[in-house]
Amino acid sequence: MQPIWSVGLMTGTVLDGNIDVALLKTDGETVETFGAYTLAPYPQAIRDTLEATLAEARKWNFEGTDPAIFARAEEMLTRAQSAAVRELVESSGLSMADIGVVGFHGQSVLHRAPQPGRIGDTRQLGDGSLMHELLGVPVAYDFRSADVRAGGQGAPLAGIYHQALLRRLGTHGEVAVLNLGGVANVTYWDGGDTLIAFDTGPANAPLNDFMKERGLGSMDRDGALARSGTVDEARLGKLLEHPYLSAPPPKSLDRFDFTSAMAEGLDPATGAATLTAFTAAAVGKGLDHLPTRPTKLVVCGGGRHNPMIMEMLKTRAGVDAVPAEAVGWRGDAIEAECFAFLAVRVLRGLPISFPTTTGAPKPMTGGQLAA
Repeated sequence: MQPIWSVGLMTGTVLDGNIDVALLKTDGETVETFGAYTLAPYPQAIRDTLEATLAEARKWNFEGTDPAIFARAEEMLTRAQSAAVRELVESSGLSMADIGVVGFHGQSVLHRAPQPGRIGDTRQLGDGSLMHELLGVPVAYDFRSADVRAGGQGAPLAGIYHQALLRRLGTHGEVAVLNLGGVANVTYWDGGDTLIAFDTGPANAPLNDFMKERGLGSMDRDGALARSGTVDEARLGKLLEHPYLSAPPPKSLDRFDFTSAMAEGLDPATGAATLTAFTAAAVGKGLDHLPTRPTKLVVCGGGRHNPMIMEMLKTRAGVDAVPAEAVGWRGDAIEAECFAFLAVRVLRGLPISFPTTTGAPKPMTGGQLAA
């Protein structure tokens, strides 16, 4: 199949106020060209609305009618993200007529993994039809719902894209991909038929919330606060007994399944150090579930900018960790690139989730297409 230009969009659950936008030329199986990438900041009004939306979503908890704020937030973010797509495309010397499809992930506001006897639920806000109307190109959206309705976890979806990246590196199981967003997820590929992906535990979300709640900023910049503290080993040991960590994959998490309450009662430096250690140690427990334990992780997502997380992956997870840039990838762009890649797969009817990534009953196409 011919490669086409696709645009991918991602806004993470850490609510950093940015829209990730990336251009990718792909046939949905391999990557031909990495196009331009940008972070387009949301106006403060949208950031505030999204914060309020996440709070309302937790109260709603999939019960009853949608909170009124959902429709308002959905229109605001769809218009802002459509404008960001057009701006990136045109600043790259292309026009919207050159774009085959846009992959619009939307904003995850709530995710509930399936339990024995109960299918899961997931909700992303994003009006694909409105984006199609605004941009005049096909838009793939709502990537997770079909998988969840079929009994899958709905996450993580990045596995098939990470596999395409690993194939370019020529690795065979000794190197895995770790994404550190609000939640941490790992992708393992043995170079053959085995592709495994799952959420290992929290990444940046509990630590960011811990910092905000104490008026210490929006994140532990450069891991400075954690570095100044000492890990509460007794607390960490208890946290590592959480049943999620010993459960076999496939498995997935909501951003709020592990919270800053894990550091309740600790002083700021001890709390930051302990939460950072927990993220890294949870990754280590996750790697133990893989057929072969990788010796190296290529790390993407915002967490790779935190030197303490990266160091603790070595000491607490027992694995070498390098930022995505060390192998020629764009660590901040990978999630947006992923949805550009998945959009082409949606357009061409290729599966986007698999029994060994989301626990879907079979390889499944997914996403809706507004065209």
